Amino acid sequence: MRKADIAGEVSEKVGISKRDAEEIIDLVLDTIKARLKSGEQVKIARFGNFIVRNKRPRKGRNPRTGEEIGITPRKVVTFRASHVFKGYVNGQEGIARGLEQ
Repeated sequence: MRKADIAGEVSEKVGISKRDAEEIIDLVLDTIKARLKSGEQVKIARFGNFIVRNKRPRKGRNPRTGEEIGITPRKVVTFRASHVFKGYVNGQEGIARGLEQ
């Protein structure tokens, strides 16, 4: 599924133009990205948490040559699904009831 597909479904369900739906989706995603860039967690109830983690520098190996190389420190974004979302994906109705509302 692509962003355009999501915008199409939102526009049908909400009754707005597809262009307006795309703008709303872009605003939501931009807000999430800005918060993550500033180091904040993003928690979406009954969906999950986006967290920025700092990776320390470490040593790695080039798989082709076996040469040892240094891997620089960096930030990575991780996502942890909520138990409600996991229940929904796994078809567990009792747990997933919160997503259907």
